[in-house]
Amino acid sequence: MLLVNLWAIQNDAKLWEEPNELKPERFIDFKGRRDGFRLMPFGYGRRGCPGENLAMHVAGLALGSLIQCFEWERISEELVDMTGGPGLTMPKAIPWLAKCKPRQNIDNLLAHLVLAGKHLGYNYTNLVWASYGRHWRNLRQIAILEILSTRVQMFADIRRGEVHALLQRLVRGTTNGGHSHTVDMKEALFEMTLNILMMMIAGKQYYGDSAEELEKSRRFKEIVTESFQLSGATNIGDFVPLLEWIGVNRLEDKVKLLKDKRDKFMQDLIEEHKNSKKGSSVEQKNNTMIDVLLSLQDSEPNYYTDEVIRGMSIVMLTAGTDTTASTMEWALSLLLNNPEALKKVQKEIDTHIGESSRLLDDSDLVQLPYLHGIINETLRMCPAAPILVPHESSDECVIGGFRVPRGTLLLVNLWAIQNDFKLWEEPNDFKPERFIDFKGQRDGFRLMPFGYGKRGCPGENLAMHVAGLALGSLIQCFEWERTSEEPVDMTGGPGLTMPKAIPLLAKCRPRQNIDNLLAQL
Repeated sequence: MLLVNLWAIQNDAKLWEEPNELKPERFIDFKGRRDGFRLMPFGYGRRGCPGENLAMHVAGLALGSLIQCFEWERISEELVDMTGGPGLTMPKAIPWLAKCKPRQNIDNLLAHLVLAGKHLGYNYTNLVWASYGRHWRNLRQIAILEILSTRVQMFADIRRGEVHALLQRLVRGTTNGGHSHTVDMKEALFEMTLNILMMMIAGKQYYGDSAEELEKSRRFKEIVTESFQLSGATNIGDFVPLLEWIGVNRLEDKVKLLKDKRDKFMQDLIEEHKNSKKGSSVEQKNNTMIDVLLSLQDSEPNYYTDEVIRGMSIVMLTAGTDTTASTMEWALSLLLNNPEALKKVQKEIDTHIGESSRLLDDSDLVQLPYLHGIINETLRMCPAAPILVPHESSDECVIGGFRVPRGTLLLVNLWAIQNDFKLWEEPNDFKPERFIDFKGQRDGFRLMPFGYGKRGCPGENLAMHVAGLALGSLIQCFEWERTSEEPVDMTGGPGLTMPKAIPLLAKCRPRQNIDNLLAQL
């Protein structure tokens, strides 16, 4: 049996000058050859370790990244103990403890390492994934000032028009005898919400009588569905990095393919606006979000690139469409399982507006507390994002007695908080009345369906207007019932958002006292 004392060879004073001194420079001109038999940490010849190349890549990338990103120091003035431990390998006898802090110039590179943010978030640079800083503040300011504040009221006619178009389609589906007909509410609500967002962002309509390019609408629906499914999927590469290094990650391949489809879809819209704005008036040029962003691009082309415009637009479209439509679908499902609440909100609307005087409008919503209670109770029981978008701690903090280091990836289990028996009385029961006196504040941290603080969803105001007007109008104009005696299945499906596992099918027929109003649409 042959035993090679590698340590003795590689620390032999006859072979190495000052072998006990750390002198990396002795290998400056080292080009991979093992210098005869003086250096052979991976063995030699045919029986040498076949993993040498992989090990050198892993060690180089990991060690280099740690050195690049952090300042390191010992935990005391004493030198680190370099005694080796027993075993076939030579571990440190005393495991190494060290202090580190992120280097100041590298902070912005330490973003939350999530696959969706890497590819769909343009390497963590769009509104959802960007680290807190000047770039993120600028994107949020654009979203709020140009789209989600004063323009919410400016686009009221768009919301009203799309809600009325949905009511028309439901009326046309009714039989001549006025009997109930079955409606796929997931499809109907998604189409309506997409039209609203698409009109605000791109000035286009994808569903309805005047809709164009139905093939594009189908493609976009696939993009939205796939975006949330893949964003919420577990990436095994986050836990087994070796799969990333050797190129075995089917999920990442799917995400890359999705990114290409999203980019193609959004770039086509951008090019349409670039071509159409030539020769248009200033007023016409700034009607939509893409128009506003292209105007900014004219003044700062190096900052407002097409990629920034694509990133902002796709965030608004995907996040706004799926979550709002899903919330309304959950709300109607809860009402069908709780018919007394449905009758109560119908009575509230009839009392405020009059049973047949006019259709519900945006301005009525503030006078309908029970309708608001239904929406908030739905957001509590079935939050659109049950686990909020991943965040990263910008500073060390303590949560529930646990120390959370700076740079920690944080996942908030919103569903657990909003359905906790310690925080809510009978949380599994649908009780809109618990929010009757709710005036917009989120009740501490018990209710935060749109997130909280600076990183909260900037689209909350728009979402509440769309959901309030659409759901209220459907309740005002139609009688609703389940398709069978069985309660509506309330199982949630997979993904970053929480869609219904079984899409809602419901029966509806126009309410008798609303017939004349619906006939005028």
